[in-house]
Amino acid sequence: MQRQITFRQYRSMDIFLFSVMLCISEVLIVLGANCWFRGADYTLSLSCAVTAIVLVRWGAWAAVPLAAGSTAFCLVSALTIPGGIQWQQWIIYLIGSQAGLIMLWFLKKWDWQQMKKSALTALSYGLLTALLIQAGRMAVSMMLGNTPGVSFGFITTDILSTLFAVLLTWIASRLDGLLEEQKHYLLRIQKEQEEAKGNG
Repeated sequence: MQRQITFRQYRSMDIFLFSVMLCISEVLIVLGANCWFRGADYTLSLSCAVTAIVLVRWGAWAAVPLAAGSTAFCLVSALTIPGGIQWQQWIIYLIGSQAGLIMLWFLKKWDWQQMKKSALTALSYGLLTALLIQAGRMAVSMMLGNTPGVSFGFITTDILSTLFAVLLTWIASRLDGLLEEQKHYLLRIQKEQEEAKGNG
């Protein structure tokens, strides 16, 4: 007899898996940038893309993988960059990145199901999520005393991350259940299974 997991357990496992996936990708990307491809003008991160997806799935719980990814990014950067990184970097990434949660307000106004129907909506959602995360980092950087030019670099050097967020959000919208509010998803699956049993 199969043991059914609770909704809370399912949510915890799902968020944990996204967090682990993001941490692993951040570690590999930072190692690549700091050890194998030094001097690159642009950075790449999956934080924006993963945040966009988890925001739809679990709402404010997206803060967990976002914080985990930011921690992994800063930790590996501190260990691989000669001289380490300044403490301000930790604050910029850990706190500034959370500006992406502002998308929760947009999701209340902007039904996530529209992303299934409109590629433009999905692309725009991914773009806005990435820009909010980067703008949050820029704002915190300026509050910590960095010049506007230096702070703006948190947007310009992350162009590849923005493109990845746009592309992966669109791909996620095409896949069944990935870019879907999970209560809705589970109820939909349950209904489909009951209908299949009834027809069988």
